[in-house]
Amino acid sequence: MLATSEGLEIQESVEELAAQILQSEVADEYRRCLYKLQRSKDTQRKIQEFNKMKELYEEVQRFGRYHPDYKRVMMEIRQLKRDMDLDDNVANFRRAENDLQDLLDQVSVIIGKSVSENVKVPTGNPFFDSGSACGGGCGSGGSCGCS
Repeated sequence: MLATSEGLEIQESVEELAAQILQSEVADEYRRCLYKLQRSKDTQRKIQEFNKMKELYEEVQRFGRYHPDYKRVMMEIRQLKRDMDLDDNVANFRRAENDLQDLLDQVSVIIGKSVSENVKVPTGNPFFDSGSACGGGCGSGGSCGCS
């Protein structure tokens, strides 16, 4: 592809927009929460325990309730998931992650609509997808007609 002055201007604008997003409060909060999540030994222990149990859960799911450890594994996985979800670092990280995703969705919709009102921007968020023919996210394999 040949570099045109218009293409270079677009590239510069994209880089500037990316820098602004990276320097935003939302991105800073995401990085702070990720740092706390990764540095907390208690949080990491909960995540590791959950992941170990998840492997056993997947094994039990192959056989369903006929597996000898079905009830024990089902109760333990729920308890570990609840403990992990209620951890402040995990909850704060998920909230920050969702806020960053919302910002990126908003930017995507603005860019798409600036090109044309008919551009479909799959955000996975029904609030933003309501203007498109797709009912929400394009995870339907094209059956929604937005391919």
